[in-house]
Amino acid sequence: MTAARPPRPAWLVPGPFPAEFHTDERCSITEQLNLDASPEASLALARVAPGVTTALHALVGVVERYIVLAGEGVVEIGGDSARVAAGDRVIIPADVAQRVRNTGAADLVFYALCTPRFRPELYRNLEDDRTPPIRGP
Repeated sequence: MTAARPPRPAWLVPGPFPAEFHTDERCSITEQLNLDASPEASLALARVAPGVTTALHALVGVVERYIVLAGEGVVEIGGDSARVAAGDRVIIPADVAQRVRNTGAADLVFYALCTPRFRPELYRNLEDDRTPPIRGP
């Protein structure tokens, strides 16, 4: 006879991670942690393909942080831009326009840590026909 498994504690979120999905923002996301049970923060793994610039957008009431794991690119925050590469960290204030361009030959991969947690209704697409392309230093 097999012993019954003990119940899973409420604080444990079993794997695996949800599948990666492509966004209208022109990047791919794998949600590492984004749960109603943890409204204080969310964590996603983002991937931007070579030559791609993400949509100009802002997160309403959400501070976002990028932790660059691989690749290289240019991040634009509030109209200012800077080059980024593996090991760099970016802190994006709430309600500020942002986008990233992959300038390398490989995927630009970074964690996106949001506080409070990311929810789709907080995303604002700021792109329109008048938005100039991102320019890097």
